[in-house]
Amino acid sequence: MTMDRLVLCPTATEAAEIRALLARAERRGFQRFLVPATSVAEESTTGRQLYSWVGDRIVGPAPSREEIPVVSVSAPADMDSVIDRLRLGHRVAVRWGQERVIPLENLVAARSRPGTLWVVTQRIEEIPGFLGALEHGADTIVIELGSPDAIDALEAVLESRAIPLTLERVPIRRIVPVGGGDRVIVDTTSLLRPEEGLLVGSSAAFLLHVASEAIGSRYTRPRPFRVNAGAAHSYTLLANGETRYLSELVAGDAVLVASPDGSSRSARVGRIKIERRPLVLIEIERGGRRFTVFLQEAETVRLTTPDGRIATTDLHAGSEVLGVSLVAGRHLGVAVAETIEER
Repeated sequence: MTMDRLVLCPTATEAAEIRALLARAERRGFQRFLVPATSVAEESTTGRQLYSWVGDRIVGPAPSREEIPVVSVSAPADMDSVIDRLRLGHRVAVRWGQERVIPLENLVAARSRPGTLWVVTQRIEEIPGFLGALEHGADTIVIELGSPDAIDALEAVLESRAIPLTLERVPIRRIVPVGGGDRVIVDTTSLLRPEEGLLVGSSAAFLLHVASEAIGSRYTRPRPFRVNAGAAHSYTLLANGETRYLSELVAGDAVLVASPDGSSRSARVGRIKIERRPLVLIEIERGGRRFTVFLQEAETVRLTTPDGRIATTDLHAGSEVLGVSLVAGRHLGVAVAETIEER
């Protein structure tokens, strides 16, 4: 998760100000902090991980107290030093002097194991780039914050962070009514545009784009906060790139809202509604493999096509719809490299 990759570092010097920032951050779900070596560092809160500065090193939480050197990179020679450490599997933190995009990509490519590359920054707006370099990004980002109010700006950047997507055309092979099933409606706290929707499917390897209900029907009003997403067992994509079963979504979860052009944004789940409704099995074919999604059979439930949207009541074999290919292997929603076959 994105929060797990951030370490918040208060730049205030007064203990009361540091405590205020930590308290506000913890209420928002952050748990990793880098604090001065004062009495604040020794206070214990359940789940809180406290790091501290010691000279030019970051010292990790007890009991290991691992030391992570902080290297300022402003020249190629500095890069070579960091790369040597990363290739040996050592953990190292980088503070950039000037250029950062290409050097960061070089470091991401050079690390020999996960968890080794840290980046230190004062600029909240740089975080999306640091998280997304070469589709993997730095393992950990230390963000220096001056006040509790900065937590709001940090959250805004994290909420708006987009995952690059490439939606592709796939043909529908068959559509089969399968009787009643438990389908999940996802109501978000954001208003969605007609072209926006969620990515849903029975396999994490390929998800179809299910459009929002921002356009109603002759007998229903538009509900632009809603996606009638599919059967309870289906995967959907979260804003942090993980998958989650639709039936496991809860209020406050951040789901990825995607558009056909590949742009995306985060939206919070306001509630989900699970009701028994008539479903259809929609099977598509891609690269010699077949993938399915189960959706409610209704005029307001629409898949996205290259030319717009089509209701599940109007679908037929041969129709082209849009979807996205992802890593198939998942452990608790996180992509993993493993041999897996889903049918």
